[in-house]
Amino acid sequence: MAGPKAPKDPTAKGSSFYICRQKEVAGNPTPDGKGVQYIYLDGSRLTTFAKMVGNITDEDMIKNLETAEGFFNMVAGIGVTVEADDQDQMVDFVFQMYGKKDTYGSGDVIRTSCKPDGMEHILWLDDYKWGDDNAVVGQMRFEFDRPERLATVDVKFYLREGFTAPEQEERTKIDVEGEHYQAILKRSLMNLGNYARVKKVLDRAKRGEEVTIAFIGGSITQGAGATPIHLKSYAYQTWERFKKNFGENVRLIKAGVGGTPSELGMIRFERDVLREGKVKPDLIVIEFSVNDEGDETKGLCYESLVRKCLALSDDTAVILIHAVFANDWNLEERLGPVGERYELPMVSVRQGVVSQFYLKPDTGRVLTKSQFFYDVFHPTNVGHTIMADCLIHLMKTIDASPAMEDGDWRSKEPVFGTAFENVELVDGAWKTELLRELKTGSFCEKDEDLQFVEQDDVLKPVGEFPNNWQHLHGNEPFTAKINCKSLLIVSKDSGSPEYGKATVTVDGKEVLTIDPRAVGWTHCTPQIILQGEESAEHVVEVKMIPGDEDKKLTILGFGVVR
Repeated sequence: MAGPKAPKDPTAKGSSFYICRQKEVAGNPTPDGKGVQYIYLDGSRLTTFAKMVGNITDEDMIKNLETAEGFFNMVAGIGVTVEADDQDQMVDFVFQMYGKKDTYGSGDVIRTSCKPDGMEHILWLDDYKWGDDNAVVGQMRFEFDRPERLATVDVKFYLREGFTAPEQEERTKIDVEGEHYQAILKRSLMNLGNYARVKKVLDRAKRGEEVTIAFIGGSITQGAGATPIHLKSYAYQTWERFKKNFGENVRLIKAGVGGTPSELGMIRFERDVLREGKVKPDLIVIEFSVNDEGDETKGLCYESLVRKCLALSDDTAVILIHAVFANDWNLEERLGPVGERYELPMVSVRQGVVSQFYLKPDTGRVLTKSQFFYDVFHPTNVGHTIMADCLIHLMKTIDASPAMEDGDWRSKEPVFGTAFENVELVDGAWKTELLRELKTGSFCEKDEDLQFVEQDDVLKPVGEFPNNWQHLHGNEPFTAKINCKSLLIVSKDSGSPEYGKATVTVDGKEVLTIDPRAVGWTHCTPQIILQGEESAEHVVEVKMIPGDEDKKLTILGFGVVR
């Protein structure tokens, strides 16, 4: 092939650092039949990528990444490399700033098309015209021509003159058979507990009987960071390994919802795990240790969910797994005592992996943080694999241990309490004798723009709380008479300026103002509006605040305690 007659001199690239390195991405389905993989960079995500993947320690450089002004001052270009087995496609790389006026709508967006052949594409920022409404670096995404396309990507920032990045660390190959990897699994076994119920499930599986394993948790249980999300999540990989080690006749129930605590988990348990009474899990794995900072009861809801699971039958087994964030944080000190009190088997991913991150490769380090973490909050495929291996290690340990008698968990004094153990979901479809009267008022529409999650081993996402009550226009209040001891309301969050606020009153007393834009993305938020000792009839009213009568707000449902 003939080259150009007068090739342009190459642009000096300068110093650079990675924010993504050998990251696996996949095209998750979009309404138009294409596929997209989002990588969010707002909040502390970008600065964590810079530290974790790019090895950046200079605090001034980190500070520059926190604002649009600092970013443009420091970064000259964005280098993107895409590799895939199927090179008969183009993958679009999109880089989006979030705006000052409208987070998702008013910031600038740039894009380039990449052939997935490993060639680097550089977007030099000075080649684009940038507006003055950019607030922060928001997200990047990879757009595919159809769903389930797979690729591996690198993204690096090239720096302007005067800025220097440190040497980029080489990635080490993970030896899963080595003694240091096995040490991770051993350290992760936080509590063997009274394993009688788990051992019975394993024995049944080995005899070929049908068993069901259910997972409930936040975005990690949903599979966030795994690529593809429905086949590489720790839940799916645990299910696969369970079948290989203990028996093939196993059903998977995966019920993770991103960004939500056990406060929501206990409300949606019957619908998302029990599937409205159609499923009876034999083993339930609970993962909320990195989500429950948002639990306003600080442990009571978690314990209530644990007790709800144990109460399903005298044979239902429960395992607690404590995931970890990239800053080495989780809530196992708060929530671990619940597992200890009820003598439940527990796995701590933090205890398994964190200490080795700070070792050198020749002194026991198995993998780096950038290999384990997809972003600030979620594991990579490798991270999900390690979580699954930790769970299977626990099960293998139990399988090799002698039989024991089951304990009496009901006789144990609760750590936090049992106030929400019997909570149940009430929404537009779940009728109950506890709901005595309902007037929807202006909340008479159904919202279909919901938080969607992938369940079980299926990629097609399912909408959370589809039987809802949405307000579009008007000022007629939503009113319900409910017989209950305690009550929670679940509302939808949104980043759209079309959403407004509403006040919630119980028995005429204002208890809460719902602000759908407080979180900033489409998300389910539970909040306690009544907590009592005795059941009684209460009147709940939800009404848009003055000035927001023509704005949107969605009541997803209620958590009602008999």
